[in-house]
Amino acid sequence: MDKIYAMQLFLCVAERESFTRAAESLGIPKGSLSRQIQALENMLGTRLLHRTTRRVQLTQDGMVYYERARDLLANIDELDGLFQHDPASVSGRLRVDMPVGLARGLVIPKLREFLQLYPGIELELSSCDRLVDVIREGFDCVVRVGHLKDSGLIARSVGKLTMINCASPDYLLRFGYPETLDDLSSHAVVHYAVNLGTRPQGFEVWADNTVRWVKTGGTLTVNSTETYQASCLAGLGIIQVPRIGVKSLLKLGSLTEILPQYRAEPMPVSLLYPHRRNLSRRVHLFMEWLTGVLKNYVD
Repeated sequence: MDKIYAMQLFLCVAERESFTRAAESLGIPKGSLSRQIQALENMLGTRLLHRTTRRVQLTQDGMVYYERARDLLANIDELDGLFQHDPASVSGRLRVDMPVGLARGLVIPKLREFLQLYPGIELELSSCDRLVDVIREGFDCVVRVGHLKDSGLIARSVGKLTMINCASPDYLLRFGYPETLDDLSSHAVVHYAVNLGTRPQGFEVWADNTVRWVKTGGTLTVNSTETYQASCLAGLGIIQVPRIGVKSLLKLGSLTEILPQYRAEPMPVSLLYPHRRNLSRRVHLFMEWLTGVLKNYVD
């Protein structure tokens, strides 16, 4: 039995808490994966995993072995690439998640240069409004926009995105330009909520390091960033978005910035990843490249 390979399989099952998800991620039959883990347990003389029909969990011995195996594999990975400076020598799968707007507007247009520089890397890029489970879904790193909740992940600050208020020319032609916050009571604001059913707070104003919410008109709430922007383009109301996400639409005249003196709080941009000591060379290289791309657009 290849002990290093068996350790890698074990970590994958432990992190996804499922033989099925681990097998799909690794591209091997579930039965082969199960036999490898059983052989590892037999060699160690202890059970590493509690298996049920719904979930796989680490035993006490499994927790200890997981931590030691994770550090050992991280050291091996780092040692393997210690003297390799040729970009072509970097290989392997890289799974990343980031917001749709960031992927579409900033990363995808520049991604070819990264893939050409490191042709051995197989990149899996996820973009959706839901927050993925970094550990269980096997992501190497994720980009988050907004204030972070305590997730147990390591966070690296990249900067902040300037927020602006936008409306379509058609909307402004029909309802006029709001000039004060009091004017917003007679204007429609399109609301965004991750979970529908929550009550939108209104129009956000950032001043003197304090957030203030202003009551407005508007009856539309959406839970997709794509729909949020589309609603504004359709003349359904005012939105508050990162300036970089609508830069091209402002230039084309499809959207117009309004109330520049009453902007929302700048949105922090962060890179999150699971373990500092388990950061492979390909993940490190991608994060450095991505940080360079994003820093051209953040404050």
